[in-house]
Amino acid sequence: METNPNQPHTLPPDYFDAVYQANQDPWKFETSPYEREKYATTLAALPRAHYERAFEIGCSLGVLTEQLAARCGQLLAVDVAAAPLERARQRCAYLPQVTLEQRRIPEEFPAGKFDLIVVSEVGYYWSPADLERAAARILAALVPGGHLLLVHWTPPVHDYPLTGDAVHEFFLHQTPAEPLLRHLHGQRHDQYRLDLLERR
Repeated sequence: METNPNQPHTLPPDYFDAVYQANQDPWKFETSPYEREKYATTLAALPRAHYERAFEIGCSLGVLTEQLAARCGQLLAVDVAAAPLERARQRCAYLPQVTLEQRRIPEEFPAGKFDLIVVSEVGYYWSPADLERAAARILAALVPGGHLLLVHWTPPVHDYPLTGDAVHEFFLHQTPAEPLLRHLHGQRHDQYRLDLLERR
């Protein structure tokens, strides 16, 4: 797996606290045409109209969470930072099926099973070891036939441990004798990629 030699560790919560302290919407989730188009592509990639119990890792301000909620019976969305979660709670307050929690993944992975897990713009913040731990927890939590949706920015970022491509290739090249994930479909865009996998 291609890693960043200058940043071998998972980015800690205080990294994100500082980012959100400097700018309430540092990645322009609420205003960027790139984000708007990516969210539309993300939702269009989901093959089912409805998921009973979904889990979104790294929900930030809850912009995608709000849109995803229409497709979910229950949606648990988590983020490592408190500030964006407050904005997400305000945004999703009218959605009773949405639960928002502050959790650090993989250490604080929730209990229970899910038929959809979304890992969008978060996997490259993990070290390779934490990516492996997160993947093991994701696989254990995904019901047979459940979907894992990966969406990540692909250009390298100097202070991220991994690239988006490294995260996707890790999931696509699991090598047990009987792979637990089946690749249903993938897309590559100018600055991001999307891959949909299914738990066998």
